[in-house]
Amino acid sequence: MLTKKILVSVLFAAGMIGAAAVPLPSQAGVDLYVNIGPPVVRYEVVPERRAGYVWAPGYWDYRDNNHVWVGGFHVKERKGHHYQPHRWVEHDGRWNQEPGRWDRR
Repeated sequence: MLTKKILVSVLFAAGMIGAAAVPLPSQAGVDLYVNIGPPVVRYEVVPERRAGYVWAPGYWDYRDNNHVWVGGFHVKERKGHHYQPHRWVEHDGRWNQEPGRWDRR
């Protein structure tokens, strides 16, 4: 009986140590600044409104040291929110892309 209690205690302790050693997922934000601003925004034909969706206009993304055009797309609507599209912001001659997001009205 004593051996069984010791075995259970050892297994429990080993499980607690193992659980503490497992790394937890984390989120880290990385801001990318580039020295070259994006090209002029392209003209897009906005398609007909879809019920339950809003139109997110196209934008210039930065991939592999180049600005790459990403065409507009529909985003599922969030009641009580307003969609802010992707945009580039200049800070002291360097450019940073702010991703699209939802803001409360």
